[in-house]
Amino acid sequence: MGLETYATSRPGTGGRWKISPEDFEVDEISRYPLPDPQGRFTIVRAEAHDVEQNALVQRIQRALGLPPGAVGFAGTKDRRAVTRQLLSIPVRPERLGELRLSGVRLEGAYCAAEGLALGHLYGNRFRLRVGGIEGPPEEIAAKAQGILEELRALGGFANFFGPQRFGEVRPVTHVVGRALVKGSAKEAVDAYLIAGVGEKVPEGHEARAAYADHRDASRALREFPVTFSFERTLLRKLAEGKSGEQALRALPRSLRQLFVHAYQSFLFNRLLSRRLKEGLPLGGPIPGDRVIRLAPDGLDRGSLPVPVSEDNLPEASAWVRSGRARVAGALVGTETSLQEGVPGRLLREVLDEEEVQPRAFHLPEAPELSSRGTYRAFLAPLPLRLFPEGTPRAEQEHEGAHPSSQGGSLRFDLVLEKGQYATVLLREFLKVGAAPVGTAGALASAPSSS
Repeated sequence: MGLETYATSRPGTGGRWKISPEDFEVDEISRYPLPDPQGRFTIVRAEAHDVEQNALVQRIQRALGLPPGAVGFAGTKDRRAVTRQLLSIPVRPERLGELRLSGVRLEGAYCAAEGLALGHLYGNRFRLRVGGIEGPPEEIAAKAQGILEELRALGGFANFFGPQRFGEVRPVTHVVGRALVKGSAKEAVDAYLIAGVGEKVPEGHEARAAYADHRDASRALREFPVTFSFERTLLRKLAEGKSGEQALRALPRSLRQLFVHAYQSFLFNRLLSRRLKEGLPLGGPIPGDRVIRLAPDGLDRGSLPVPVSEDNLPEASAWVRSGRARVAGALVGTETSLQEGVPGRLLREVLDEEEVQPRAFHLPEAPELSSRGTYRAFLAPLPLRLFPEGTPRAEQEHEGAHPSSQGGSLRFDLVLEKGQYATVLLREFLKVGAAPVGTAGALASAPSSS
């Protein structure tokens, strides 16, 4: 997934998250569409327990007889979690009484003229528990506090895309996206149906392995679990004699777009990992970088990136230090320009290793999936609040992070901007999945935590 290193060097606490869905609660900080009694959309808040989001949307659409893509949402949420978020459904509120969805509760319905689209939110609040940590609570808390101090010195945490971007149970969405970008719909279908065979994966492994061997779509329809609705959609089209491209078009557009976005995210993660390994700053620009200006409220509104050269380096550095801009890396698309200097070299190396170029994100066979690309900050600010229960009010006046430890576990309460991943912050504390590197270079030009 491109998560090749850490931003901090201290040993982690170890442990496991998402032992149960209740250990990972997510509340969307929503931007509510304006009420309109005559509006054609119903806006509703959905609470889901251990339900994959695309599957939830598909179940609603099927139950109400709606076409694919009819239900809108602002952000993709974790599966193994308790999540609360807005959905927009193009029916009158009274029709929601028809819905009987296991593990889902809908409430607060009202009418609006406009529905929801990706990005139509401010952020998310997380209440998290990490369990299974060995050692006395005092030792666990001391380790967590040491990592926190490193993050404060860095000015935030490395803004990787988290594992759920690539598929929590079977992380292959970027593999499918790579095949699409390289023009092979057949390889994309194969990746979605069988990638990961031979690895330790849960339900469905035997069916995937069997299909990889016999390649009989009709037989596979009898073997794949009925809950694997997207896989079965592909297999049904293949059994009808459709091509890989035609089979993919039967999937929701939002899911097909996710494949391409996941590959862009994978490239970004590789670029950020390489920057960390070379000791380059995340919180301060160098010549060849791009910086994105922030809106007055401190949020990234998708402004055009500003190229950094020797001439404007002092000004760009001042913007970043004052919290008015962030150093950013490319989410590669057709309009991505290859930068100069060291940042440009790193990006070219990643693209060359992947054997892909920005122009490949123009997909003539599926133009709706083409992407011009954009930029994403390398550094995410520390959470707006991260306090354990019982933290004295005086201590809460100082923004920062204070994970609490009790009985072999850590508890976190944090607020993150949209597009940032709680799992990425947690992996800095747990140190699971990659070797840490020194951060002296990364710290050198970083602003202090705000």
